[in-house]
Amino acid sequence: MTAGRTVNSRSVDWCTPLKYVNAVRDVLRGRIALDPCSNPWSIVQAETEFALPKHDGLQESWDFPSIYVNPPYGADKERRTTIKHWLYRCAQAHQQHDAEVLALVPVATNTGHWKEYVWGQAVAVCFLYDTRLRFLVEGKDEGKGAPMSCAMIYWNHDLGRFPDVFREFGAVVDLRSLLRQEASCKGAKKGKFRTRL
Repeated sequence: MTAGRTVNSRSVDWCTPLKYVNAVRDVLRGRIALDPCSNPWSIVQAETEFALPKHDGLQESWDFPSIYVNPPYGADKERRTTIKHWLYRCAQAHQQHDAEVLALVPVATNTGHWKEYVWGQAVAVCFLYDTRLRFLVEGKDEGKGAPMSCAMIYWNHDLGRFPDVFREFGAVVDLRSLLRQEASCKGAKKGKFRTRL
């Protein structure tokens, strides 16, 4: 929905570019069952879409077989949520509902939300070659690129089609060796970061 901007009353909707929507659809074999953070300009066309103000995707059920998430990157001060809440729901949907989940997020590998919900939870990540990914701004292909690098994260039981599809878009890294591990993290509580939900 939003990319790199704080969500406020004047926010705009930053939508996933078509080439990535098509790639996600390819990984999920043509079926995106849920887009929990949709908007009126989204081209994802999931079977079920949650969009504010009518549906808060963080409050709704994510019990769907295939999910694509392009979450707000900034803080939603009204709801007191950040991207970590969306990544938590991605990992939770996979673990609790066996969902196949893809999420387009900023590269922030040193943050608590990556340490808790990506490392040790996801099976792969694609660090996109588009270092200034140009989102659709309220449905239009115009405007500046994102102010940060982005990645596509993949939660599933195996790599599936993800590496074959996303290899053309960036460096795909297999994370399976980290699944369900706890690792040291200087500065984290008790020297550990949580990887289990």
